[in-house]
Amino acid sequence: MNIFATKSYFSFLLKSSNQHGIHSPFVYDLITKCFYNKKKYSEYLDISSFRKSLLNSKDTITVEDFGAGSLKFSSNERKISDIAKIAGASFSESKLFFRIVNYFSPKSILEFGTSLGISTFTFNKANNKSEITTIEGSKSIYNWNIPNLGKYNFANTSFLNILFDDYLKTIDNNKKFDLIFIDGNHSYSATIKYFETLRKHTHNDSIIIFDDIHWSEGMDRAWKEIIKNEDVRVSIDTFHFGVVFFRKEQRKEHFIIRA
Repeated sequence: MNIFATKSYFSFLLKSSNQHGIHSPFVYDLITKCFYNKKKYSEYLDISSFRKSLLNSKDTITVEDFGAGSLKFSSNERKISDIAKIAGASFSESKLFFRIVNYFSPKSILEFGTSLGISTFTFNKANNKSEITTIEGSKSIYNWNIPNLGKYNFANTSFLNILFDDYLKTIDNNKKFDLIFIDGNHSYSATIKYFETLRKHTHNDSIIIFDDIHWSEGMDRAWKEIIKNEDVRVSIDTFHFGVVFFRKEQRKEHFIIRA
């Protein structure tokens, strides 16, 4: 972690809690039945195997950065194994993403930032009936992914090589997503723009997950601004990512949870 993220993590540890003291039935059930679910799903083995295949890859690609850039890589020439190790979702995070999708069973998922497809793979394993649209701006990553992810026959998944801003211009005004995962262009302005634009494509029970919410001062500021938005009724900070809900029937609450 960088210096800002490290300081944020210590602050998180001081403020975070578990399910105790949570009075909202919706949030309590989510934490106990989903976040803290200890069941060993057989799909975890598939996710682990997929991650290992990336970690063992000998391929190298040149990555185009369209967002805030990387604090972890000094060059755009990167090994697939390094991207998987440094920038990809950890196995622990992947399992939690699996449980969230499995718990809510979203019919439609939008992912901003396919990267190597760890989350895409995880979402498919959690609910292979979901209609998944995953966006990757880097042509080199997209071209590498097509044969690598294509062998899994994810017929329910649309892989698009397009910049996030350009994709936003193409969405049908009536299109609604049940779950949106934003993991790309880690800057304050872009994150706020994505939230404000994609909010129009959500409904009362939609979920938006923001990755790396404490990655930088800009991301941290964007997250704090988003959870104050009047449309956001419930927000959960797990440090590595944040989740927001728009359930009008809920009173506005924010939770900092060790997941």
